[in-house]
Amino acid sequence: MRELLVIDDVTIDGSLLRRNFACDLLKCKGACCSLPGGRGAPLLDSEIKEIQETLPVVLSMLGDEKRRIIGSRRDESGETGFYEGESGDYVTTCVDDEDCVFVYRENGIAKCAIERAYNEGKISFRKPISCHLYPIRIGNFGGDVLRYHEIAECRPAVRKGDAEKVGVLEFLKTALVRRYGEEWYNKIDVQVNANVVNKV
Repeated sequence: MRELLVIDDVTIDGSLLRRNFACDLLKCKGACCSLPGGRGAPLLDSEIKEIQETLPVVLSMLGDEKRRIIGSRRDESGETGFYEGESGDYVTTCVDDEDCVFVYRENGIAKCAIERAYNEGKISFRKPISCHLYPIRIGNFGGDVLRYHEIAECRPAVRKGDAEKVGVLEFLKTALVRRYGEEWYNKIDVQVNANVVNKV
């Protein structure tokens, strides 16, 4: 029997209410930015234009190969090559079926050039919301469905979360508020304390 928490039109898998998590970059080395398999981070259609606008800054933070891939033409419309797929199912391009095309490495850790530019105050777009929310993945079934995406590389983050008693929803508060708003986020504790978690 699974537990589900429904807030407005967003469904939260009950496992997220119990899961602890706190990124441990020194141990995972930024694995979520360089997962094998050749399919990059999911992108909202609206994020394509936002990322395109960051490219003049972000390209300077990447190596020659990634700049070449990003600058390549996808089709006759002249769109850049940082993403693939089709409307409603876009993802970032991967290099050698592994690195996201926006990855650079610092002391052996895979990091995001878009987020670096944001942190340095050079752009206003932080990074794709799917990256900001990781390890939560958003599915859709008559509304957003939030689930935990479990990979072995994130086990150190689970151990750190357990040690520090930080829940994954707490750890990802900034990302969740960015996506759904402060009012929505504040309803999580209210509904959990009111014991309105559904069992299916």
